[in-house]
Amino acid sequence: MRRPLVAGNWKMHGTRASVAELIQGVRRLGFVDGVDVAVLPSCLHIAQVVEGLRGIPVSVGAQNCASQSDQGALSGEVASTQLVDAGCVWSLVGHSERRQILGEDDALVVRKFAAAQVGGLIPILCVGETLEQRRSGETLDVIVRQIGSLVDALGVEVFSRAVVAYEPVWAIGSGLTATPDQAQEVHAAIRAQIAVKSSAVADGLRILYGGSVKSSNAVELFGMPDIDGGLVGGASLNADEFGAICRAAGS
Repeated sequence: MRRPLVAGNWKMHGTRASVAELIQGVRRLGFVDGVDVAVLPSCLHIAQVVEGLRGIPVSVGAQNCASQSDQGALSGEVASTQLVDAGCVWSLVGHSERRQILGEDDALVVRKFAAAQVGGLIPILCVGETLEQRRSGETLDVIVRQIGSLVDALGVEVFSRAVVAYEPVWAIGSGLTATPDQAQEVHAAIRAQIAVKSSAVADGLRILYGGSVKSSNAVELFGMPDIDGGLVGGASLNADEFGAICRAAGS
């Protein structure tokens, strides 16, 4: 039985004051047994969040990591070993905003995924298609390519220490959401692709849905057999809304 995970991606939001307020909101939440909860603040606020959430069952992750695991001459980047030292458990890898806006390709995503694991982080690999790709019927082709680049380079066993998040690019921050059936189709395809190489890895792999997840749609989404929780964007900046989504994952 896969344990649900709900991860809140705070993206490039927050000041010390607003993060402190959000920490207090998260601390007041009633957490559900059997659901893992994580938050992913900006790199600038990781230390504040780790300290502020100490003692409650919420882990902390980063939104990105460098393509090398050790410290070195790579100005502006943060190594996975540094993130672990700061208290991180997770790192997003290949988020669509980094793929689309910053030009990260599959080869760089592979290197970051590997560096995250070598440094001791659990990567949350983000995959998803654009609206144009969905309209042209390319959704599964895109997902198979993105997942396949990792399997081909690193082997399927790396997914035994990772999470996958399906985030249709057209649904991120748009208010649009894939229907539960649309999301389930992609999640099932991801699991089937991994199962070709290893049924054991596929059965244990947690696959999250991301893309305008809200308390109003979470129960129906999380009720699908291959959806194991959510990667939550804007809604995670509201502690009460985030708490409702976490509770939906345990229902």
